[in-house]
Amino acid sequence: MLRHLMYKIKSTGPITVAEYMKEVLTNPAKGYYVHRDMLGEKGDFITSPEISQIFGELLGIWFISEWMATGKSTAFQLVELGPGRGTLVGDILRVFSQLGSVLKNCDISVHLVEVSQKLSEVQALTLTEEKVPLERNAESPVYMKGVTKSGIPVSWYRDLHDVPKGHSFYLAHEFFDVLPVHKFQKTPQGWREVFIDIDPQVSDKLRFVLAPCATPAEVFIQHDETRDHIEVCPDAGVIIEELSRRIALTGGAALVADYGHDGTKTDTFRGFCGHKLHDVLIAPGTADLTADVDFSFLRRMAQGKVASLGPITQHTFLKNMGIDVRLKVLLDKSNEQSVKQQLLQGYDMLMNPKKMGERFNFFALLPHQRLQGGRDQMNARQSKPFASPVAGFSELAWQ
Repeated sequence: MLRHLMYKIKSTGPITVAEYMKEVLTNPAKGYYVHRDMLGEKGDFITSPEISQIFGELLGIWFISEWMATGKSTAFQLVELGPGRGTLVGDILRVFSQLGSVLKNCDISVHLVEVSQKLSEVQALTLTEEKVPLERNAESPVYMKGVTKSGIPVSWYRDLHDVPKGHSFYLAHEFFDVLPVHKFQKTPQGWREVFIDIDPQVSDKLRFVLAPCATPAEVFIQHDETRDHIEVCPDAGVIIEELSRRIALTGGAALVADYGHDGTKTDTFRGFCGHKLHDVLIAPGTADLTADVDFSFLRRMAQGKVASLGPITQHTFLKNMGIDVRLKVLLDKSNEQSVKQQLLQGYDMLMNPKKMGERFNFFALLPHQRLQGGRDQMNARQSKPFASPVAGFSELAWQ
C-alpha cells in the first residue's frame, strides 16, 4: 500500500487526507476493510455489540418503538450501513423474534450495505442458516441474498442507493467515523487544506503539508467557523441527504451511533492497530483510520427535509432505553458467576463516562410529522394530537 501511495503522489502530486483514507481503507486490491476481519479481541478494535448483547437488544426495542409510534406500517425494511460481523443486526432480530406477536402482521426484510467481501461472508455466517444456500451475483447491485435463522429475507449491497426505497429504518453504528475527511488549517492567508506528501528527507516516509492555495472542498467550511483546524466529510453529507430524502418520502427513521462531537473538536484523525493508537502515516493499510463525526454537519445536511434529534451521549441514550432494568433481568436469570461478571463488565464498558459512555453519541433522523407538537413542529396550524416521545432521547414508554 505504501508503494502504491508513493507512486500515486509522485505521479499526481500531494493527495488530500480524504483521498489517502479512501485508498488505505477501501482500495479494491489492498484496502484495510476489503480483505480483513478487523473486529473483536484478535482484531484492531472492538464495538459495543461485541461487548454486550444488551446493546443490540435495546436498539431492537428502539426500532419497534418507532415503528409503533409511526402507525405500525405493514412493511418494515431494516437497513444497516456497515454491519461489522453482523452481531448487532443479529441481536436486533432476536428481539424481533421475541416480540413476534407485536410484529406478526408486518413484512420484515433486512438490507445490509457492505463493501467488504470478507465481512459480508462473516455476516452471512452470523445471520443465516448454513443449510439454506446463499444466492450470489457479483455483477448485480444485490450481490448476495439469503434467509436469516428466523426466516427473514436478507440482502447485501455495496451502495445505499441500491437499497429499495420503502418504509425503512436505517442503522449506522460506527459507520460515519471511517468515511474520508478533508482536513483544513486556518493560516494568515485564510483556510488551507492539509495534504499528504512524500518526506523529501526520507524517501519512504509520508508527511503532512499545507496546500499553497484554496481547494474545492473549502466550500463545506461555514463562514462563521471559529475553530482554527477542522475536518469535513462530504461523503457523510451525501449519505445524510439520501437518508433524509428517503425518510421524508416514505417514512421510517435513521439511528446513528458513533464517536463524535457537536462542531467543537478540531484534530481527531487517528489510527488503531491491535486496540492501540497508531500513527496514521506509518504502514498504511495495516491499521484502521478514523475521525470523529461532526454531528453539527450532519444536522445541517438534514435540515429542512427531516427533523433531527441529538447528539446525546451513549450513557443517556441507553439509560433512557432501560439498560438498568434489562441488566437486572439478565443477572437474575443467570446462575453462573462468570456470566454475571461478564454482564457487569460489559455494562461498565458501555456506560462508564471514561470508557464508551460519553465518547459515543446517538443521533436520529425522523419525519417532521413524527415530532408534531414538539419543538421541531413544522406546521403549527395542524391540530393533530401530540406525538409520543422518541425513545432513547427521552425515557422509553410503551403505548
